[in-house]
Amino acid sequence: MVVLVAVALPFVTGPAVAGPAGPPPTPVPPNGSPSPFPQSLQTPQDATERPELDVPVAYLADLDDGQAMYAKAPLARRPIASLTKIMTALLTLERTSLDDVVSITPEAVFGRDDFGASSSLGLRAGEKLTVRDLLYALMLQSSNDAAVALAIEVAGSEAAFVRSMNRRAATLGMDGTVFFSPNGLDDRGRSTALDLTRLVRVAYDTPGFAPIVATKFRTIPAPPGGKPRKIQNRNALLWLYPGAIGVKTGSTAGAGYCVVAVAERGGRRLISVVLGSGNEPFSEAATLFDYGFEAFEERTFVTAGQDLGTVAIRGGVVPVKAGAALDGLVPTEAGQAKRRIVVSPDAVFPPAPDERIGTLKVTIPGVTVGAVPVVVSDVPAPPATGDGPWWARASGAVIEGIGDVMRGIFG
Repeated sequence: MVVLVAVALPFVTGPAVAGPAGPPPTPVPPNGSPSPFPQSLQTPQDATERPELDVPVAYLADLDDGQAMYAKAPLARRPIASLTKIMTALLTLERTSLDDVVSITPEAVFGRDDFGASSSLGLRAGEKLTVRDLLYALMLQSSNDAAVALAIEVAGSEAAFVRSMNRRAATLGMDGTVFFSPNGLDDRGRSTALDLTRLVRVAYDTPGFAPIVATKFRTIPAPPGGKPRKIQNRNALLWLYPGAIGVKTGSTAGAGYCVVAVAERGGRRLISVVLGSGNEPFSEAATLFDYGFEAFEERTFVTAGQDLGTVAIRGGVVPVKAGAALDGLVPTEAGQAKRRIVVSPDAVFPPAPDERIGTLKVTIPGVTVGAVPVVVSDVPAPPATGDGPWWARASGAVIEGIGDVMRGIFG
């Protein structure tokens, strides 16, 4: 169910909003250079107004049902950098166990001068780590060598793993997505905000994913002769935005600064996607969250089994009910919902009990809320046939029919 609200209001920058204490600069193994983070967020003063975001792509949706609440270029295909690793994590979780032990191969070792070395865990050939530890390195610190190690463990080679990534994307309906690596360093991979939303929704339904992406710090066991590696999540929203619980950042020269984030408030989980920001993307993501939490309310439009009256189908009239419930997030100032039943042209009398004979569509001016099946709640009994042999009943019916015709002609 997708709700797009087309209201354009100016983006008004309010004071910097620093929730809890900001994140410290993160140490980046193996060389330890710090990666700085913003210490505050810039968000509009009035969160109920639809913001104008100065980014190529921005998207906000309900994590649980996928309903869209804000959309700017949701189908635009963009480079996604390390957001690629969300798919790498999903495939790994689907095909391995967290306690599986991975023996690091030479292909997964990044040298000091390799591109992307600043985002590596410093893996060494022959080192053994669990899938769990490699996933933490992948999703918190965005370790590129961990991505390669997991790809080889899951599929035998990077190339085979990339083929699996693209096949999985196809099964999820990610029509605007293509992958060329397990880590996104190639800068050739492309996806859309809508596709990334689909991917994250599936990932959150996969055991093990949510706890990893919500973690701020993790210590990875030391390589032989080395020191334990302390890693830190690069998603600054975990520190700066109350209720933030994930997911992943990414940046390359081609992709700009990107983030896919999830936040929870009052039992509602929202996902925001920001692609191609020219600076840090966290303020844009926080702006989307504020808008979603403050400008929308959840309404129940139809309950499962609710009486919908009667509808006419070919051959008769039948009572009907809602085949499912319909809840939706709508702007707080939205008007009264309108309901309309569309009867299936194939519906004929007498239908079977609980047979679907149409669809109930619910709308609000400017908003498409959704639809639920309309099913038969009760089937009226057929007319009584009377007593006597079949030939007497048949001749009586014929005579009655002739009488009706004559009365119609002569009054």
